[in-house]
Amino acid sequence: MFKTKALVLASIFISFLLITSVIKNKTRVIEKKILNLQTKITSKEKNINEAQLDFHYLTSPEEVEKKLNIIGFDNYIPIAHSKIFFDISDFINIQHRTSNLKKINEEKTQNK
Repeated sequence: MFKTKALVLASIFISFLLITSVIKNKTRVIEKKILNLQTKITSKEKNINEAQLDFHYLTSPEEVEKKLNIIGFDNYIPIAHSKIFFDISDFINIQHRTSNLKKINEEKTQNK
């Protein structure tokens, strides 16, 4: 009776030790992944903040006026509305169209 109780208690104790070590290793791996993701997020946030700062600086009316004074108002040509993209997908679609047109033109010149 005593041996079976001791054997059961020992097996439960050993199984808990093994389960604890497995869980500890898994949590360590997850913590490392979280730390890596946090560093990536921090660097992305820094890049976003720098880009926003650059955007606000470059699009401020004073900076635009300085640039116009440097190049002169006669050389200033506003961007055509067709060249303004409101979404990156619009830009990508136009790039695909132009690349297809280039391929077609290349095929025509090769056939001649």
